[in-house]
Amino acid sequence: QVQLVESGGGLVQPGGSLRLSCEASGDIFSINAMGWYRQAPGKQRELVARFTRGGDTNYADSVKGRFTISGHSAKNMAYLQMNSLKPEDTAVYYCNAVRFTVNYWGQGTQVTVSS
Repeated sequence: QVQLVESGGGLVQPGGSLRLSCEASGDIFSINAMGWYRQAPGKQRELVARFTRGGDTNYADSVKGRFTISGHSAKNMAYLQMNSLKPEDTAVYYCNAVRFTVNYWGQGTQVTVSS
């Protein structure tokens, strides 16, 4: 089992920045990938950014150039740096981890971008 806890969400103005953190605990060996997904009101959950143990990284087109995903394996942490935030970035952001073929999810952290 893997437990994921997100933090760092909040209310920011358009153009502002936030840094989300995800801490993994439990059976953290052999985690193959971690990423961030988000779900906005009335929309499906979508991929924001993801990386694999092999070093591959991918981003949603809507966040390329603004968001950066990173990880610290020794600390079992993943991060999402979000810059130049837009109102359409408003969503609940979820941390995701894949261990072997099993997906794990955090509870989510709310990000609201509004003036």
